[in-house]
Amino acid sequence: MTPDSIMGLAQSSIYLTILVLAPVLGVALAVGLIISIFQAITQIQEQTLAFAPKIIAVFVSLLFFGPWMLTHLVDYTRNILSNLTRFIG
Repeated sequence: MTPDSIMGLAQSSIYLTILVLAPVLGVALAVGLIISIFQAITQIQEQTLAFAPKIIAVFVSLLFFGPWMLTHLVDYTRNILSNLTRFIG
């Protein structure tokens, strides 16, 4: 295995990680921002207020984006396993 192929494999794995995590992190960021704006407007400084809606939003986004995420991860794993002989020998 050449250093270029190792770097390509590492680059594709990092890209896949970012691609799979982006929707869930985006939802968590948006919900956190909305809750922060709500807390600033109403001057409610309760720290635990942000946790429950964020957790619920992340679970809902996982239910919604889960099949898409799983498809990408399975395709990547299938690609790695099908090219395993190229990586080893």
